[in-house]
Amino acid sequence: MLALLVVPAALLLPTALAAVIPAGLTGLGNAGPHGFSEVLYAYASAVNTNGSSFAGLSTNTPFHNLTLALGMAVGRFLVIVPVLALAGSLATRRRMEASHGTLPTTGPLWVGLLIGVIVIVGGLTYLPAMALGPFAEQMAMRGGTMF
Repeated sequence: MLALLVVPAALLLPTALAAVIPAGLTGLGNAGPHGFSEVLYAYASAVNTNGSSFAGLSTNTPFHNLTLALGMAVGRFLVIVPVLALAGSLATRRRMEASHGTLPTTGPLWVGLLIGVIVIVGGLTYLPAMALGPFAEQMAMRGGTMF
């Protein structure tokens, strides 16, 4: 669970922090929802080991340099260590024979369950934050507010 939860936590928590404290807002080139999208993309890119950002966000501030570097380290190492520990634990286990209660991992049922879990968990984790910026910006533009 640590390997699965560390990436969303390393992405969403610094994004939320950068969106509300003055040190995180200093590098924004755009205010409002578009600025939030810029910050979210920068942290998503850093944690997922890419390291790019929108052109409007100046990440050359002490706050962004430190938090993006921390996000990169967390995204790489705090995922690798639990996965390697799990692999070591599974390597030492004995092979068990299949029984009536065993879910086969070779059929369409397994593929459907796996894809469903990935889509549901990924969607519930990231889509609300990713949709917030563009949705709020569109609603504000329809209301006549520009940032």
